[in-house]
Amino acid sequence: MDVRIRITGGDAAAELAALWEWLQDEEILRGEVSPVEKEIGQEELGGAVELITVVLGSGGAGLVLSRALNTWLRTRRGDVKVTVSDGERTVELEASNIKDVLPLLREVLGDGETP
Repeated sequence: MDVRIRITGGDAAAELAALWEWLQDEEILRGEVSPVEKEIGQEELGGAVELITVVLGSGGAGLVLSRALNTWLRTRRGDVKVTVSDGERTVELEASNIKDVLPLLREVLGDGETP
């Protein structure tokens, strides 16, 4: 399953880079996390990273990603918002209003197993 993670609010580009680095520290996710550049417009010089994709296989990768996102969001300040989508389901999380996001993330990510 491919999961897309988009960040809005705050300095979205810097936050996306910080999240990418954070996820690289998770051994089970290493090599499965990729930045996706947005299309370059006619007036733009280069593509900026728009979102991160994570390929979830078996072995609890969905749970690992859920926990990593939960912990990372707790370290953020301000109006950072994270949208996590698997193409069918989407959940939006806000760092300024976070309690326990694990149940919400499990709805989208599950344990990485497809039903």
